[in-house]
Amino acid sequence: MAYVTEDADQRPETPAEEDGTWGLFTALGKMLKVLREREGLTQKQFGEMVGYGPDAISAMERGVRITRPELLKKADELLNAGGLLTQAIPEVEAAMKKARTRHPEWYRGYADMEAEAIELHHYCNHAVHGLLQTEDHAQAVFSKRRPFLSEQLIEKRMADRLDRQKVFDRWPAPIVSYVLEEVVLDRPIGGRPVHQEQLRRIVHLNNMRNVEIQVMPTRCEEHPCLGGAFNLLVPKSQGQVAYTEAQGYPRLITDPEEVRKIADRYGIMRAMALSPRESRSLIEKKLEEL
Repeated sequence: MAYVTEDADQRPETPAEEDGTWGLFTALGKMLKVLREREGLTQKQFGEMVGYGPDAISAMERGVRITRPELLKKADELLNAGGLLTQAIPEVEAAMKKARTRHPEWYRGYADMEAEAIELHHYCNHAVHGLLQTEDHAQAVFSKRRPFLSEQLIEKRMADRLDRQKVFDRWPAPIVSYVLEEVVLDRPIGGRPVHQEQLRRIVHLNNMRNVEIQVMPTRCEEHPCLGGAFNLLVPKSQGQVAYTEAQGYPRLITDPEEVRKIADRYGIMRAMALSPRESRSLIEKKLEEL
């Protein structure tokens, strides 16, 4: 088992420092600040207009958080920039591609297997799995983690997480399944609007041909796996492996007998959980009630 802490990434906390794009985001942040102040807006006021909090706007203006293309489009119009900000979008998109390759050293082996796996199966008992998370949900998760992460590290972790979601766009498509505890769907991480969008994304992914998402109802009176969340992967040209992580302690399990036991528990849970169709109906009902 590998032992890590929040600061054990083994790479620069700010991805742009290594790939040479730091100057781009610093310059954009300065321009954003000048344009905002010219319009007489506070960071809070401007943030409300573009859907970000004041801390996020501050981080962008200081160049420690990526100013994303969608924000640049909104800001260009709202701040009367006359195309100044939108002209930088191609460079920002190119920089983001470079930034989304910065997995921590301890995680890199698993991330490589996940990116090429032909099957991915996940059990989630208290949180939305990273591959399912929306950008705003991920932002809320990382921003509230204790001890607090720096703005640079939050941006880096978000870029890594969103990049992993390319697995859904691969061809040939991998087989993907989830068993989600119902409580995962009830905890409104990030607030009501963020939670609504998160539930919509889960419904959308559950409609994909290669993805099956099932909900384990809280009302169940028995449970075959109370030992925590896990992932099961079938890497390309390799046998099935399992991955667990708790309190910052990751573990990649390759022993065939240990993997078999976890896979057996997962199979029992899939049999006990609601079907994908029933699960989708339940999630849609929860959305209506929000």
